[in-house]
Amino acid sequence: MKKLLVMMIVLASQTASKGQSSEFKLYPNGLIYSEETMGKLSNIVDSLNLRYKVCDFNKAFYSINQTVGQLVSLDTGNIVAAKLDIERQISIEEFIKKYPLANIEKEVLIIKDYYTNYEGKTVFDFYQFDIKNSIGFEIETKDTLIGESDLHNKWLFDYNKKTTYSKENIRAFYFSNQFIKTKMPSEYSRMIGYADCLIDTSSSKFKKNRKDGWVNLPKNWEAMSLKKKRALLDDMRSTRVVGFCSMDSRPREHAVNIALLSAETTNWEIFLKSHLDIMNDRFERKSDGSYAWEGRNTYIKELEELNINVSDLIFGISFRMENTAKNHYYGSIGRIGRALSESKNRKQIEEGILSIIKDTNLDDFNRSLFYYLFKNYNYYLEDEVLKKENNNKLTLAVNTLPEYLKIGMVVK
Repeated sequence: MKKLLVMMIVLASQTASKGQSSEFKLYPNGLIYSEETMGKLSNIVDSLNLRYKVCDFNKAFYSINQTVGQLVSLDTGNIVAAKLDIERQISIEEFIKKYPLANIEKEVLIIKDYYTNYEGKTVFDFYQFDIKNSIGFEIETKDTLIGESDLHNKWLFDYNKKTTYSKENIRAFYFSNQFIKTKMPSEYSRMIGYADCLIDTSSSKFKKNRKDGWVNLPKNWEAMSLKKKRALLDDMRSTRVVGFCSMDSRPREHAVNIALLSAETTNWEIFLKSHLDIMNDRFERKSDGSYAWEGRNTYIKELEELNINVSDLIFGISFRMENTAKNHYYGSIGRIGRALSESKNRKQIEEGILSIIKDTNLDDFNRSLFYYLFKNYNYYLEDEVLKKENNNKLTLAVNTLPEYLKIGMVVK
């Protein structure tokens, strides 16, 4: 999950795209789906309302394990001796006295996450959530003794020998506090549950054993029989399209084609996953330069035309939790911010995000993520007066955060 986060929360460096351009064909209704297709989707949503009422909205979700610790780095002096002292778990106070040249960041938000690698093994991932640069120092380990133990007042380090290109150095976390996970407030758990229910975590957009390639959408696809549309959708779901470069539009075109066929064949779950992938720009590319981001729109308007709670859906995929469903959909904080700036319910969106940032019952990690969400949202607004007003509101919200977080947050 951390890998998703790396590229998700950095503010866009390019000029914001204003409105929906001609990336995809727009129908007379101004959407990338025709009026007839939108009608079919609305009927699906209406027919699923009873199903949503029996979804488990009361499930409790818990934050990712996190703590406030210290980040230590040393690249001068007797580094081998420092390594030996860290290995014997010297106290942080004694270390600072013994190695005065060490750089100490005294209050750092450290996340402990885990994932399953391609070998099927659990990898524990300890990383610094750097307020200024997103992901900072990181250590991964497959050692379950480390990953599952109480690291209070313990060290975890990374030692690098001197090479032709770098100095000998050591960087380490010192966990001066215990890792904790907290129960998320019920209103946010309901949002997460709503997103899981709406997206349907029991199914996947792509089929297993899919192959790389490309499947054309015939020009006369709308005149095809239902049976042929379903067969074509099956072919597309069995095909993965990897972009060759930033300007390769095929991955997004493939997702739109899947969304179109899903709507036509009344397959809501596949439709929503495909549309969210378009909104979040979640596609594999061999390279992706920021200069290409501007031309990729988010298409939130299409969702707002349907009878769903878009703000709860978007917030539900923005939180980061430990006990999510296997196929829970995580949204891109940067892309979601851009999408929300195009929403017709911006006032409600603004109030919702600011309320989450201010909520002292929510963990520091999620409050920080929603700070970034608001920053990205505000960046893409066209009204400069409104942007300035929002910065003032964000400043007030940031002032409710712990001091160690406020230091790195810049509101402008």
